[in-house]
Amino acid sequence: MTNLPNLKLNLLFDDRVGIVADVAVTLADNGLNIVSMEVERRKEMADVYIDAERDATARKDATVIAALEQIPNLKRIRVIKTLPREKRENRFKVVLDNVSDGILSIDQHGTVTTINQKARLILNCEDQAVLGQNVQTLNLPDMAILTCLDRKKFTNVKRNIINAKGRYRFLATGKPIVDSSGRVLGAVEIIKDMKEISALAGAVTQTNEITFSDFRGKSPAIHEAIAFAQRIAPTDSIVSIRGESGTGKELFARAIHTESGRSGPFIPINCAALPESLLESELFGYVGGAFTGARKEGKPGLFEIARDGTIFLDEIAEMPPGPQAKILRLIQERTVRRIGGAQEIPINARIITATNRNLEQMVHAKNFRQDLYYRINVLPIHIPPLKERLVDLEVLVEHFLLQISVKQNKNLQVLSEAGMQKLTRHQWPGNVRELKNVIARAAILADNDRIEEDCIMFSHEIGQRLNQTQSSSVIELKGDPLPVMVGRFEKQIVTAALREAKSARQAARLLGISHTALNRKRRKYEIGMETN
Repeated sequence: MTNLPNLKLNLLFDDRVGIVADVAVTLADNGLNIVSMEVERRKEMADVYIDAERDATARKDATVIAALEQIPNLKRIRVIKTLPREKRENRFKVVLDNVSDGILSIDQHGTVTTINQKARLILNCEDQAVLGQNVQTLNLPDMAILTCLDRKKFTNVKRNIINAKGRYRFLATGKPIVDSSGRVLGAVEIIKDMKEISALAGAVTQTNEITFSDFRGKSPAIHEAIAFAQRIAPTDSIVSIRGESGTGKELFARAIHTESGRSGPFIPINCAALPESLLESELFGYVGGAFTGARKEGKPGLFEIARDGTIFLDEIAEMPPGPQAKILRLIQERTVRRIGGAQEIPINARIITATNRNLEQMVHAKNFRQDLYYRINVLPIHIPPLKERLVDLEVLVEHFLLQISVKQNKNLQVLSEAGMQKLTRHQWPGNVRELKNVIARAAILADNDRIEEDCIMFSHEIGQRLNQTQSSSVIELKGDPLPVMVGRFEKQIVTAALREAKSARQAARLLGISHTALNRKRRKYEIGMETN
């Protein structure tokens, strides 16, 4: 064969039997071998597209074309640059390379037939000739795609790859490719980057709408709570959410509101954070001149503002007796009367309450109205504490680290096995809220993409370290000016941080300052590298 480019032609014929044979014979007689041929038939015409390569005996193009012109029923012949098949393949490649998911396909022998740009990036094979190679030569963490050739499937399997481009965590889904007769022709694997999934989820939920799909966990207890909440969300009944502090009671309430389909807003109010007088005016509103300092025009209460939405009464156990009585009347009458007013205003807002207290004991001790208790306890939901769902730790940690990587535009970090064991041994008094804070702190303290056990710091450990620093940093008043004493104390703090951390960069993060600022302080106070 010669090094000349292939000859590509388009021939238009009156359709008849034997055209393809005539073309093939003519090209062979002139020293050309057909690489591919396409025939498009329409309206008694036949468009023939040919891609032919020359051998050593090939004649000149003009001679070949002249020979083809002698074929009966030929209407037109022209040289072209691209065959329709090539155009389709190019369009297909452009589409695949612009898809955010990685796509990899193989034939029935395990040979790679398709791999798009995203898959090449994740598998670190952008500079390799992958097509036509066996899939086992790729940097896949497993060969599950080969099991699809036996008609098996897999969906959203977690995978982790580390290469020169960084760490990639993704979900893989694979299925067989079959023809119309059911024969397996190959398999395809779809690779979804978890970082991009999280970014997409963040973009979709940036309106602060919370749904039950935002909750993470695989324990039966959390699944039961979510399933029950989903069933009651479309109803108008009062919901009472129970759970320890930090379990996500408000998030549950927001999800119920979102999935209820109510058109009004979600309005949360913390009953423990406001004094009784202010709580009543916030909930029920007031008329002009109702009390000293009141607006002339008056003010609508939150139940009025909520309209067809949801009022979330958090920490309802801390509500004083006066507002308790008014809430009871509101629930019974479905109307509200502003402070100082006489008009009854219809209320359509749904009520969701939450508490971390034992309401039954409070009712028994007469610290909470029994009649109000029965009114709000129509549909109780219990959110289990984290210590009772430790099986969810790994899922929650991955979720929080994914959020951090997207928010800060950094590589996805992973927690070491020792770090996970330390989390498992903890009692979690602060529940999911505490876990989120611990993971955020660990992500800052870690020097690389792997979070080790010493970066996991609980609140009591931070307190102990501060106490150690304070006990070793007693200020002695020697008649020195304040700037001198402040400098002496700052030197002790910097020294303690350098001693505690594994590196100067980690010490800087622990102190909440830049690495450059820390180095300036080391030079200022002549603190050497031996401190760490």
